[in-house]
Amino acid sequence: MSEELRQQREDVDARAKPGHDGAGSGRRHFFRIVVALAFLLIVSTTAFTAWVFSLGPLPLDEARKVSTTIVDRNGKLLRAYAMADGRWRLPVDAKTSVDPGYLKLLLAYEDRRFWSHGGIDPLALGRAALQFGTRGHIVSGGSTITMQLARLMEPRRERSISAKLRQMVRAVQLERQLSKDEILDLYLALAPFGGNLEGIRAASIAYFGKEPKRLSLAEAALLVALPQSPERRRLDRHPEAAHAARDRVLARMVEDGVVSKEDAAQAKAVSVPRLRKPMPILAPHSSDAAMATVKDTPLVKLTLDASLQKMLEALARDRAVAQGPNISVAIIAVDNESGEVLARVGSADYFDERRAGQVDMTRAVRSPGSTLKPFIYGLAFEDGFVHPESLIDDRPIRFGSYAPENFDMTFQGTVPVRKALQLSLNVPAIALLDRVGSSRLSSRLKQAGGNLVLPKDEAPGLAMGLGGVGVTLQDLAQLYAGLARLGAARPLREIMLAQEKDNSDREPLRLMDQTAAWQVGNVLLGTPPPENGVHNRIAFKTGTSYGYRDAWSVGFDGRITIGVWVGRPDGAPVPGLVGRIAAAPILFDAFARTGKIPAALPKAPKGALIASNAKLPLPLKRFRAVGELIRTSNDATPRIQFPLNGSRIDVDRSGDGQAAAMPVKVAGGVLPLTVMLNGTSVGEIGSRRQRLVDPPGPGFARLTVIDATGAADTVVIRVQ
Repeated sequence: MSEELRQQREDVDARAKPGHDGAGSGRRHFFRIVVALAFLLIVSTTAFTAWVFSLGPLPLDEARKVSTTIVDRNGKLLRAYAMADGRWRLPVDAKTSVDPGYLKLLLAYEDRRFWSHGGIDPLALGRAALQFGTRGHIVSGGSTITMQLARLMEPRRERSISAKLRQMVRAVQLERQLSKDEILDLYLALAPFGGNLEGIRAASIAYFGKEPKRLSLAEAALLVALPQSPERRRLDRHPEAAHAARDRVLARMVEDGVVSKEDAAQAKAVSVPRLRKPMPILAPHSSDAAMATVKDTPLVKLTLDASLQKMLEALARDRAVAQGPNISVAIIAVDNESGEVLARVGSADYFDERRAGQVDMTRAVRSPGSTLKPFIYGLAFEDGFVHPESLIDDRPIRFGSYAPENFDMTFQGTVPVRKALQLSLNVPAIALLDRVGSSRLSSRLKQAGGNLVLPKDEAPGLAMGLGGVGVTLQDLAQLYAGLARLGAARPLREIMLAQEKDNSDREPLRLMDQTAAWQVGNVLLGTPPPENGVHNRIAFKTGTSYGYRDAWSVGFDGRITIGVWVGRPDGAPVPGLVGRIAAAPILFDAFARTGKIPAALPKAPKGALIASNAKLPLPLKRFRAVGELIRTSNDATPRIQFPLNGSRIDVDRSGDGQAAAMPVKVAGGVLPLTVMLNGTSVGEIGSRRQRLVDPPGPGFARLTVIDATGAADTVVIRVQ
């Protein structure tokens, strides 16, 4: 056998031995590869999982922080405050506060499958890669809205595969934790628009001066283009770049069939804004007060009406300029029924330092002049010793060392009480206050929410009837609104808190009885209006403080009460500053700017005495001051013997609830004697000096008896 044949046999035998199977060796090699790949997959999966966990939870709390916004009763923006770092980021609700056309354009351009994908859109990524490969530049991005939101929530400068991978992971997390609506709202609040503007609302307000509820096609396309490169397309720095980017958005929307060529051409012809507009600052004083009151609340709702607020701010600014330098104007409007503040203008110009614009003069304590006189008359009507048609003397008189004089230093003689109030005569008002009592007036006004400020260590005195006391414009408005509500005042309300009950649920504050309040309103309705004012439409009163420092005018119709103050915030005198000339015209103009015809005042309450002077009971025909009451030797002052002052009267009631008559007994006084119950005449007492009267409903009642000379006695009883 040759050497060659022997070698071949040895090779065959070697391949036939165990352990030298070629197929088995290949399988083992494949198995080793599979094991290695599995190990690599496990290691990489473990590493990826560990990396995902290292990312931590989504920073949703930080992303949800927005600028504090103050809105009116209808949700309109009054004022926004920048965040601590100076950024403007306003809350957004895509369904209610953003133009649907903009949303359609945004999703068509950025993420057409937003509502269907789970955070990542593989088709968009593939399309972007293909376009880049075929055209050599980026035509469309592959990032979804959710991925962009993830990048905005965790901003990083580098553009890398790991950064993109992080966005994808975060996008999936966002889709699992939030609804699509919530994701869209967050994106619309965080999207950058250049400088310190974030979000669609801040951008729309800053660039177009309006909310993004209604946008033109040109505006919508511009707002779609800006977030892609916000700093390079800043309208206040690079308007040409922004213009070109907007046109590219429009061109692509035409290619995709979203926008017609004609509409796109018209939109391209519109120029882009080149300057930012200031953020709205309506009701700045109310907004500042709300910020100081309500803490850590991104949205504060006020009772104000933005439209009325804007008109009254313009009115105050114009009238202050006309009055002269350093003079300011404050206005407050209140809804009579609810006590809600509809407008508050604290100064003529919030940013005018010469007029101390940041001082809220609706809350400043000033001398009210004659504006408290209606409440003196109201208590006099309530006590029953005077009627609007009663006669009263306006002549020189002295109360101890105090001798009041009228504004024009003249006297009118004997006039009806109605005219005395309408002409704001000082002597009659002080004579009535002397009878009513200064302390009683002060306590009653305080009870109704009017906080009077007296000089230190000084008790209420007669001078308070002419302005010798301090009060705020908002308190005056609350008191006058109480007159409009027939004597029941309500605390003013301006901040609408979710947990706070409506003002109408609160117990009203007693100012005076219904008849007296109606009589005051009826008298003030006839006050001569300022020049060009309409008669008998607004019940109002003016006032001028000592030294011409403050001019006032407060008035009401059946719907709202408006108060006006004019003067210098530093309290310096302004020669010639008179309420009727400086403040009353502003009051009437303010009512005109509400856009509504003045509403009628309430009708006269049941039992109100409406009569001419000739038909009044004898004691009410003429008012006489306490020191002038006529007496004869037989005319002892009338005294109510029954019921006693402070007593509690139990009245028997029949089955139908009708109360039995209550006896009234009187000693002394000149006949005939007139009986007044809560300011309303209920009959006369003759020679028997007693009579039966129908008691009022349960509660406190004021019973007054007046004799023929005007002398009177009063008791307060409780009927039950």
